[in-house]
Amino acid sequence: MRQVVLDTETTGLEVEQQHRVIEIGCVELNNRRLTGRTYHQYLNPERDIDEGAQQVHGLSRAQLAKEPTFLQVHGEFLEFVRDAELIIHNAPFDVAFLDAELARAASAHKISAVCRVLDTLALARQMHPGQRNNLDALCRRYSVDNSHRDYHGALLDARILAEVYLAMTGGQAKLTLSAESDLGAVQARRIAPARLDGMRIAVIRAGEAEMAAHEHVLALLDKASGGNTVWRRL
Repeated sequence: MRQVVLDTETTGLEVEQQHRVIEIGCVELNNRRLTGRTYHQYLNPERDIDEGAQQVHGLSRAQLAKEPTFLQVHGEFLEFVRDAELIIHNAPFDVAFLDAELARAASAHKISAVCRVLDTLALARQMHPGQRNNLDALCRRYSVDNSHRDYHGALLDARILAEVYLAMTGGQAKLTLSAESDLGAVQARRIAPARLDGMRIAVIRAGEAEMAAHEHVLALLDKASGGNTVWRRL
């Protein structure tokens, strides 16, 4: 399954006040493996940046003056994310801003028309009700190193979120696995003998990757059912 972990930085918090996207960062996963493909783009917002927002991401209007506008790059952005499942923390925020940018570019598309979207904030709230579930809190909870995160940056935050997401949905806290470790995982699968009506059969237990994929599906079912997944009660 192809997934794209996405983050944006903006000129402010309110899309209704015509605030704009100034940075997009994407990291591609395929079958829960980092592929090495990324999409990263700074954007000229053609407007001022709120002081509070600038304190968060450290980007000024002057720094972005020579960057392309979203109109100039929206085609290549859509091509990168098309048909993927987008993994976004607080997805309604980023999707609203991206949809507004697409509307300004006179695009016939909205994000929901080209991608599926998984909101890791909603998922974290279901998994950890009553606790802090921002990205920093999740990094602490899942032992993900974010010590190099002096400022919020879209690509950096997408990389961090990818690691957090993998840990949340299956216990895989590393983004890369070598061919040797993959082979070791296959060899480590236990085959236990069993008997049925005098017949000896082999019981092949699910491997780590299969259990992670199973947990991911259960998490999606939890999200869709409001936490009422029947499987978890069996």
